[in-house]
Amino acid sequence: MTVYFIGAGPGAADLLTIRGRDLIRRCELCLYAGSLVPEVIAAHAPRAARVVNTAGLTLEEIMAELTVAHAMGQDVARIHSGDPSLYSAIGEQMAQLAKANIPYDVVPGVPAFAAAAAAIGKELTLPEVAQSVVLTRTSERSSPMPDGEDLATLAASGATLVLHLSARRMIEIAAELVPHYGAGCPAVCVAHASQPHEIILRATLNDIGHKMADAEIVRTAIVLIGPVLDAEAHVKSRLYDAMHDRYLKPAPATRKAGET
Repeated sequence: MTVYFIGAGPGAADLLTIRGRDLIRRCELCLYAGSLVPEVIAAHAPRAARVVNTAGLTLEEIMAELTVAHAMGQDVARIHSGDPSLYSAIGEQMAQLAKANIPYDVVPGVPAFAAAAAAIGKELTLPEVAQSVVLTRTSERSSPMPDGEDLATLAASGATLVLHLSARRMIEIAAELVPHYGAGCPAVCVAHASQPHEIILRATLNDIGHKMADAEIVRTAIVLIGPVLDAEAHVKSRLYDAMHDRYLKPAPATRKAGET
């Protein structure tokens, strides 16, 4: 058997990957983080499968489910929101599985920050504006941030900043970032990205926290900060320049409509 850690994507049912869907459809046990993963994702499980919402379970209780499945030779779909590589807490689960000699695999998913960028129609990297994206969070109800990963240090580069798990503290956080980005720097909050109840708030860095508070957005939100959110691509990428060396990108063969 294998425990499959599956990234369910940001919430929209059709942003689950084909690989993830197919694995869920054949697993005899489905554990999903119901506080963030919509039930429609878990609904891909077979009718005879055991489906468990782990929102109220401890790590020990989750491991007990996986251990029983291992003893019974049952494949497990362990579904997390977004992409498992970001803020999913799969590391501690994988460590426990390794100790128990239980096989596991990881299936990537569409990350929430990518869905947020798509929702606002922005590229997070623009030539000579920003070529780096910092994905981070702040100390809220979760564990404290490691030394050297404070906001001032991360913001010093001026890179596009993407904040996870920080909605409750945005007024305070914005005040910390203003000295680095400027009060008028564009900022966007995308709550419930890709879902029917998606909310998009556009503001300056100085105002974004207050707008979020007025809208009572306190969770399941991504906040994007940086000049790329307002900048036009005045400097064009060299990728499509006529003089660009295309040895890694040969021109595709042309064909008529209907030809395969």
